[in-house]
Amino acid sequence: MKTYLALVHKDEGSAYGLTFPDLPGCFAAADSEDAILRNAVEALELWFEDEAAVAPRGLAAITAEVADDLAAGAFLIAVPLVRPSSRQKRVNISLDAGTLEAIDAAADGLGLTRSGFLAMAALNEIRGGH
Repeated sequence: MKTYLALVHKDEGSAYGLTFPDLPGCFAAADSEDAILRNAVEALELWFEDEAAVAPRGLAAITAEVADDLAAGAFLIAVPLVRPSSRQKRVNISLDAGTLEAIDAAADGLGLTRSGFLAMAALNEIRGGH
């Protein structure tokens, strides 16, 4: 999985602004700290729907480029690019029996299979949801 660095900045009285130094035109906003990662992941997914693959640069290169912003209070976050695939892969996992019962009950309550629920929950965590 590729990870891109996003620059997060906030002016007083405004939302958090996110830009991706490696991806011109890719940006997001978030009203709260809790929404920063989730909105950044969504921005990446949308940007790559229309753009070709871009190799992410390392921390040192990005830090040097945005040094003035960092000195002014901005910060960097790592944002994973999750590309959906139509290909399914069977895996074998071990879980505590009580946890498995809770997963099955939650999946049933949402009308999902166990696999569907686990995939949804995992993506929610990767994308920064709660």
